[in-house]
Amino acid sequence: MQQVALITYKEAGSFTSVSEDENIELLRFLKEKGLSVSFQVWDDAAVDWSQFGLVIMKSPWDYFDKIDAFYAWLDKLEQLNCRVLNPVKTIRWNADKVYFKDLGRKGVNVAPTVWLEAGDAFKPEEVFAALHTKKIIVKPRISGAAKNTFALTLEDAIAKTPELNELIKQEPFMVQPFLPEIEEKGEWSFLFFNGKYSHTVLKTAKAGDFRVQHFFGGTVHTPTPPAHLQQAAQYVVDTFASDCLYARVDGVEVNGEFILMELELIEPFLFLHTSEGAYERYYTALRAQLDQVETQV
Repeated sequence: MQQVALITYKEAGSFTSVSEDENIELLRFLKEKGLSVSFQVWDDAAVDWSQFGLVIMKSPWDYFDKIDAFYAWLDKLEQLNCRVLNPVKTIRWNADKVYFKDLGRKGVNVAPTVWLEAGDAFKPEEVFAALHTKKIIVKPRISGAAKNTFALTLEDAIAKTPELNELIKQEPFMVQPFLPEIEEKGEWSFLFFNGKYSHTVLKTAKAGDFRVQHFFGGTVHTPTPPAHLQQAAQYVVDTFASDCLYARVDGVEVNGEFILMELELIEPFLFLHTSEGAYERYYTALRAQLDQVETQV
């Protein structure tokens, strides 16, 4: 029986118990299904990756803080011919949010973006004029968990320009219009396994905040999503993630259209506890991937 590594991170416990519990429950569930699976920390130098027939990216939740080491680890997995889910080439592509340009070229509705390379100067008046907005979101191109993410009015942005320029010296950033629908309606997350739709949640921020993540006090709801939003999310997966074990498509509805906020293909929280049968659907997708490999051998 091949060994399966369920990838996690060193600082277990840094997020809420809901996040950690999903990992623990998934490990238990997969073991009960008869898989030889274990947690492995992605940047643990003591791990012999050659012993694993499959490496599953579940929660390397600090990868964006150690991106060079993360890329080097991906290189090592490729050199060892480890099978990785999701595929390494997809993970590399998805790590840098410049992938938004690829989505836009394929007709996906994404928010207009000003791209700032490392060392560029942040010029608030020019940015606001280019985006035709009264409020912006500024964040690194390689980031997660709302790290160094700011929601700013023009006045705020002018005051914060020195701090932002210091941050932009270190890495590329991106600027998008702040979409008030995030505060007013919430952000949808559509979950897919092997390209097939599984379930949906609607995340809403706590009062006075724009961050919808549950570890920042956001709440999670499970309404039936509008069909046209689900169809838009399915198009994204069909076009960019059809070979992925898991995919999460995050977006908001603006004037009746789905605007993509993130395509999560590396380490998304999967909200498995919110939908009956979600753990089973995950396993069924994983089993299909395993069977495909065993058939080819």
